[in-house]
Amino acid sequence: MKRLIALIATLGLLAIARADVETYAIDPVHSATGFSVRHVLSKFTSSFTKTTGTITVDRADLEKSSVEATIEVASLSTANADRDKHLQSADFFDGAKFPTATFKSKAWKKTGENAFDVTGDLTIKGVTKEVVLKVTLLGFGPGMRPGTFLSGWEATTVINRMDYGVSYGPKVLGEDVTVNISIEAGYKKA
Repeated sequence: MKRLIALIATLGLLAIARADVETYAIDPVHSATGFSVRHVLSKFTSSFTKTTGTITVDRADLEKSSVEATIEVASLSTANADRDKHLQSADFFDGAKFPTATFKSKAWKKTGENAFDVTGDLTIKGVTKEVVLKVTLLGFGPGMRPGTFLSGWEATTVINRMDYGVSYGPKVLGEDVTVNISIEAGYKKA
């Protein structure tokens, strides 16, 4: 009987340990990746409306978490069809040749309550560079539909567009691009 109790206790501890690692799927409907860049004397803003991927979370030690995300270049929306078409061209994102941009984390470092520096590889137009995302965990909680559980995240970084071969318009466009990411991700049952 003691062995049976010990076995049940061990299995219970294994289940709890396994539950510490959770995987969340990024919801492209409730997530967006936006950017802003100087245009002549003002800031131009835009967003990609289709960001997908997964966030693997160890709530006992969030520094052990990871994220992989894919942005569909064709989902770029600037509220101007002609500008969208130009941004899809080889002058900018070359969406026909490079239909996605990706990010894959390599390290998470806690910088404050619910704040992290997430270092990873960002690939745009086939060029990969290491960047640091300033990430804020917005929380975990139930979704609107019964049985759903969500996590919310925000992130920002600044990249130099020239590093990724986006060199069009050097006299009218700034080189530094501010990237803002808003993510809602749903828990994926194993």
